[in-house]
Amino acid sequence: MVQIVQTLGGSFTVRTAEGALYSVAGRDADALGVEPVVSPTPASSAVTGGAIVEEDTVWKVLRTCYDPEIPVNIVDLGLIYDLSVETLEPGKHRVQVKMTLTAPGCGMGTYIAADAREKLLRTPGISEATVEVVWDPPWHPSMITAEGRRVLGIE
Repeated sequence: MVQIVQTLGGSFTVRTAEGALYSVAGRDADALGVEPVVSPTPASSAVTGGAIVEEDTVWKVLRTCYDPEIPVNIVDLGLIYDLSVETLEPGKHRVQVKMTLTAPGCGMGTYIAADAREKLLRTPGISEATVEVVWDPPWHPSMITAEGRRVLGIE
């Protein structure tokens, strides 16, 4: 028996009776007795003429990614340190993201980075994506945006 503890970003975080947390992809939600969902990504209209991916589009995609233990997206948590968009050829772009985690021992880091990469690759116009976890500078709660603070109730 598991308890669903979070349903943000198109996936589900469940807690077992022993207290372990697991993430279940939205497409696999039927295993939880819930209707499967497709992870949200910006509409293809966010890509100008199908040829140019704007940095704003990448930020929108990253705002659909959540730490399964915290109900705030990774952008508003202040986890994204750098991103770049490079045009490879018309309609094909490479996105590189550098992000951190709230703690070096975070067991969900690989999952969060993979989720971000997967969502970026599903975005029209993005053909390559790299999400690198870095530790410098160390994350601190002061990096949380005003919106993140509002959601967490620490305004």
